[in-house]
Amino acid sequence: MIDFKKFEKYSRPGPRYTSYPTAPEFSESFTQNDLKEYFKNQDASRSLSLYLHLPFCRSACYFCGCNVIFTSKEDKKVRYLEYLQKELNILKQHLNTSREVTQMHFGGGTPTYFSPEQLEEVISMIKEVFPNFRADAEISCEVDPRYFTKEHMDVLKAGGFNRLSFGVQDLNEKVQKTIHRIQPYETTQNVMNIAREAGIKSINIDLIYGLPHQNKKTFHETIEKVIQLNPDRLAVFNYAHVPWLMKTMRKFDESTFAPPSEKLEILKDTIEFFTTNGYKMVGMDHFAKPEDELFKAIEKGELHRNFQGYTTKGGADLIGIGVTSIGNGVDYYAQNFKDLKQYEAAIDNGDLPIFKGYKLSDDDILRQYVIMELMSNFSLNIKRVEENFNIDFNEYFEDAIEALNEFVEAELVEITEDKIQVSQTGTMLIRNICMPFDAYLNKIPENKRRFSKTI
Repeated sequence: MIDFKKFEKYSRPGPRYTSYPTAPEFSESFTQNDLKEYFKNQDASRSLSLYLHLPFCRSACYFCGCNVIFTSKEDKKVRYLEYLQKELNILKQHLNTSREVTQMHFGGGTPTYFSPEQLEEVISMIKEVFPNFRADAEISCEVDPRYFTKEHMDVLKAGGFNRLSFGVQDLNEKVQKTIHRIQPYETTQNVMNIAREAGIKSINIDLIYGLPHQNKKTFHETIEKVIQLNPDRLAVFNYAHVPWLMKTMRKFDESTFAPPSEKLEILKDTIEFFTTNGYKMVGMDHFAKPEDELFKAIEKGELHRNFQGYTTKGGADLIGIGVTSIGNGVDYYAQNFKDLKQYEAAIDNGDLPIFKGYKLSDDDILRQYVIMELMSNFSLNIKRVEENFNIDFNEYFEDAIEALNEFVEAELVEITEDKIQVSQTGTMLIRNICMPFDAYLNKIPENKRRFSKTI
């Protein structure tokens, strides 16, 4: 029996490590000229991964930390599509868009809040600019089941989409009411049926633990219902409470949140439930059936992590398209304007709508590799790091290894001459285990760290 009360001390602000360095390090000193320079010197042999941000939602879900724009006006969506086309035209002037595309993801917002005809228009304009999609490209879309019809499915299927991710979060009525997202089980069941009938063989369901009024019992009832839908993958995220960034989160009464020890109990129960019902844990917060390519990748130690989550499609340059989108290459990150007016003004000026970014140093690239390996595969081959980066690992990371000692003593991590291995219990604290390798985080006092808590 694990005493999770002991682990409460690890509930501290820390990054989710969808990138390293993390987004707070991005700077406005990185401009469109820097990105143009990268594009000019691009390696044409590297494939492309496309992320398209469709930012609109009809109403606010109070838990959401995404960059969204709430609107009921059709003309706003029409105008946005016009600017997407203009951005693609500018991008084509600087980027070799004939490079092979191995991955594309539509995120939001609510991509399916756009009409089927509008989505068809978006797919068409992207494929006109990026004509070279691999036959086995992973093409996915985030879907709010409340805004999804057979007509949407028909358009996505015709456009080559082969993965869908349905946002569910929680099925408890009280939780749904508090988070301002009423979504009956039957609504999700209906869209699952539509997707299966269309031949979609990879469906993910998103859940969130740590929301108001959740406890181990109520969340277990949710996962018992969700498994009846037979998703291929599940993402079970720890709710990131960042009210200083998202005003809607201020609507929550923080006394209704489960304490860290109970959140860990919920996570442990979730892991045990899914792993005894035919799923394997993949990365920090994902589950997949054993035949899924994500699980095959983790067995080979080839799982990757990027802004779109866990993927088998490594070695690609990510191109962010649309307001607030983030792209990255081997040694840079670039983010588009978050503000719609600034995004439009840049495009009207014929510019790439870059708001800020980051140039990675050699140290950044090394630490990025270490952190992403641990986040993805829960282990790190020390000898491979030494060979790839020509370093003495123990010497280079002396401080980090010393900081990991408390995890070693708690039997959450094992460190040998060749390997760092995270235990099954340690996977629940993987963000904490990665933090000692973060050169930027360790310069910030803990009470000044503007991140969600790790537990």
